[in-house]
Amino acid sequence: MSNATNASTPSDGTAAGRTASDPTTPDFRAMGAELEAGLSGLRRELHQIPELEFDLTRTQARLLQALDGLPLEIHTREGSSSIIAVLRGGRPGPTVLLRGDMDALPVAEQTDEPFKSTNGRMHACAHDLHMSGMVGAAELLSRVRDDLAGSVLFMFQPAEEIAGGAAEMLSHGLLDAAGDQPVVAWGIHEMPYPLGTVHVRAGAQMASNCQLTATFTGLGGHGSAPHTAIDPVPAVLDLGQQLQNLVTREFSVFDPVVCTTTQLRAGEAINVIHDTAYLGATVRAVSPEATEHFARRGVEVARSVAATHRCTVDAEFKVNCPTTMNDPVAAQVVLDIATRLFGAERVVEMKHPVMASEDFSYVLEKVRGAFLFMGALYPGVDPATAPQLHSPLARYDDAVLGDQAALLAALAWSGALPE
Repeated sequence: MSNATNASTPSDGTAAGRTASDPTTPDFRAMGAELEAGLSGLRRELHQIPELEFDLTRTQARLLQALDGLPLEIHTREGSSSIIAVLRGGRPGPTVLLRGDMDALPVAEQTDEPFKSTNGRMHACAHDLHMSGMVGAAELLSRVRDDLAGSVLFMFQPAEEIAGGAAEMLSHGLLDAAGDQPVVAWGIHEMPYPLGTVHVRAGAQMASNCQLTATFTGLGGHGSAPHTAIDPVPAVLDLGQQLQNLVTREFSVFDPVVCTTTQLRAGEAINVIHDTAYLGATVRAVSPEATEHFARRGVEVARSVAATHRCTVDAEFKVNCPTTMNDPVAAQVVLDIATRLFGAERVVEMKHPVMASEDFSYVLEKVRGAFLFMGALYPGVDPATAPQLHSPLARYDDAVLGDQAALLAALAWSGALPE
C-alpha cells in the first residue's frame, strides 16, 4: 500500500470511544445538514461516471479529490481501485471501520434525472450515495478529530456487485491498515424505503448468495426417436422441480431458503436431441447451517436425478458470499444512536431479513458490527410500487446524505461496542 498523506497523533487502542449518550458528543446531525448540498453535488458527479467491478479509475480519482485536504492517511494499491483512508483521533482509543462500495451495474439508465448516466452503466444500487455519505462522515469526523478517541478506517470498496471486492481488500491487509485491528465495523445501504428511515435487525440482515449449477450429459439423437437417445433435457426439468421439493421439504419456514432456477440451456436446433443440458439456480439462505445443508443436498439431488434419467452430471455448489450477520449488540447500538439522532418514528427494528446479499458479510465474519439500511425514496413515492434496486428506473433522493453522514460519524464516534 502507498501512503499519500500522514496525520499525526496515532491512537494506542487503550480506551474505548465515547458513547452516543455522552453529553460532549458532537451534534453530527446539524453538522451533516451543513454538508448536504456539497454531498449532493458529489453524488451527482459520481452518478454520471458509473464504472464496473474492479476497474473504477474515474471513480477513484474523484473520491481522492473529494478527500484531499482532510487529515487522512490515504492508502491506494497499484492495480486496484480501492481506497483505504485512516483518520487518527487526538485521544487514545480503538479502531472503527466504516465501509462504502463504489461499483455500478451494467444497466442502461431509464430515469429522467437531469444527472442520469449515459454510458450504458448505472448506479442502480445507490453506491453513489454510499460513497458520498462516506466522504461526508470523513469530513465530519475530521472536524472533531482532536476529541475523537481512536482511529477510523474508511473502506472504499470496488466490486461489490460481483461479491469479490471485500474479500480482495481483506486479502491485501485491509484490517491492518490502521495498525490496530478494528473492533467494530459499520456499513449503510440505501433502500427504496421512506426517506431517512433507518432499518436494522440482530442476526441475519441479508441472505447468503450462492449458486447451484448442473450440466447433464446424455446421448444425442434425432428428435423423432428419443428412445434411441439419452435425452438430458428431462433431467434438467426434473431437477428444477426437485429443487423446489428440497426447499419445501427439508428446510424450516423459520430458517428460510430461496432457490430460483434462472438458467436453462440445451442446444439450438429444434429437431435434435442434444448431448448436454444445463441448469443454473441462485440460492439464498439466512443461516450458515441452511447454506451448508443446501450445498450438500443440492448436489446429491442433482446426482440422483441424473441416475434416474441415465445421464451423468457435473454439479457444483458455490458460495459467492455468506449471510450478512449483524452482531446483536451492534444492532442495538444502531437502534439507540439512530433514535437519538432522528427520533423513534424514523427507526425500524426489522422483523425479517432481506433475501438479497451483500459482500460486507466477509468483513462481519472477522469483525463485530452491523449492516443497516437507510430509506432514500423521494417524498410521495410509494415503497410498494417504487422501482427496486438494480432497476433501470431506480431513483434515490440525495437529500438523505446529510443524515447518512451524521449516522456514520456517530457510529464511529461511539467506539467499541458496550460489553
